[in-house]
Amino acid sequence: MTQSGGQKTGPTSVIAGRKPVVAIVGRPNVGKSTLFNRIAGERKAIVEEVPGTTRDRLYAEAEWGRLSLVLIDTGGLEPTSDMAYAPLVRRQVETALAEADVILFVVDAREGITAADLEIAEVLRRGGKPTLLLANKADNDERRDAAVVFYELALGDPIAISAYKDLGLADVRERLEELLPALEAEEAPEGLGLAIIGRPNVGKSMLLNAVLGQERVIVSEEPGTTRDAIDTPLEYKGQRLVLVDTAGIRRPGKVQRGIEKYAVLRAQEALKRAEIALLVIEASAGVTAQDTHIAGLALEAHTGLIIVVNKWDLMEDSEESRDAFARIALRRLKFLPWAPLCFASAKTGLNLDGLLDLALEVGGTRGLRVPTHELNVAVRQAVAAHSPPSKGKRRLKVLYVTQADVRPPTFVFFVSDASLLHFSYQRYLENAIRKRFGFEGTAVRLVFRSRGGD
Repeated sequence: MTQSGGQKTGPTSVIAGRKPVVAIVGRPNVGKSTLFNRIAGERKAIVEEVPGTTRDRLYAEAEWGRLSLVLIDTGGLEPTSDMAYAPLVRRQVETALAEADVILFVVDAREGITAADLEIAEVLRRGGKPTLLLANKADNDERRDAAVVFYELALGDPIAISAYKDLGLADVRERLEELLPALEAEEAPEGLGLAIIGRPNVGKSMLLNAVLGQERVIVSEEPGTTRDAIDTPLEYKGQRLVLVDTAGIRRPGKVQRGIEKYAVLRAQEALKRAEIALLVIEASAGVTAQDTHIAGLALEAHTGLIIVVNKWDLMEDSEESRDAFARIALRRLKFLPWAPLCFASAKTGLNLDGLLDLALEVGGTRGLRVPTHELNVAVRQAVAAHSPPSKGKRRLKVLYVTQADVRPPTFVFFVSDASLLHFSYQRYLENAIRKRFGFEGTAVRLVFRSRGGD
């Protein structure tokens, strides 16, 4: 199945539920990500002793004591920086400030006030949002006493903390309880998770931004710009989706230690919690060896999978050219004959609604249940057409099959002796189920259990 065309309907970006939003801002390397991880209760942000590690906004829903909130970690804001990323990061922070109910402004108690701190404080004062000033890395009496210097920033009483050692955070939580608006916390539905994956510089971030209609993550011509996995909820045709933009994945031998290593782990984690992977490939490059490797990761995660042929606006758009591309691509991805292709362009918006329509269709397929009787009839017919493997006088017998679960569709086969099963016959049975019942666009899981055992 390939996709083209599609009517513009306009997805709507939303903040999960009506939980209050707290944004963490500050110049690079003051400990914002460590604080984010401490409050969120899990290691969702990249923490590295390199200034500027976090450049995109990272969201998490957190339950912190009596608080239920949405937390935003931002890129380091450094107004005087000459780095090319500084204006982009600054724009990210400004957007986060517009979304937030309360700001946590993090400074470094070890270094005292810097020119960047003064400029950021001026921006925050002009913004008028409730702000807590946190003097981080105050892990001894001397540094806690030195925090008084930050009164100069004119943002109220500085709170001495150590995010790394979990010191002073109870005071922060108490102040947040006073400042946060009294909003009834609604439990937002999880939504259909779509992980945008692919090798570096194929247009993943631009695709996410184009779908959302806003500059949600930093887009740059430099490969490897995106390093965190970022969740963005949206509504499309009355259904809730969650888009996850991930760092580009390279083959294991190409992954650098440190920041990029963490980024690959984030992408793999995103696959584990996503319903559907959108594998973005570049139209002019075709399906590369790296693309097939990444597709294999999605298969291992048992997600749905859509091959997004991006930058199709640069190609001749005709039925013949799409068919020719599909034939070559599916030969390279012969282990994924069930994965549909969608020809699109993040730059021009070509077929983006068609992509979302296809994602909804695959999401529905992942929830499909097959009646047990129909399933057993189909499997018996397949077994009759092609006998199971044998070892000596011992032949595998398929006794019964049932669908045990959905998302992914999971089928349990009760057999005489699972040790007799060959991978090729497992693939044959999977293909028989697909031929009879569909399941296009999603991985399925087959489990084989010996009679009387596991």
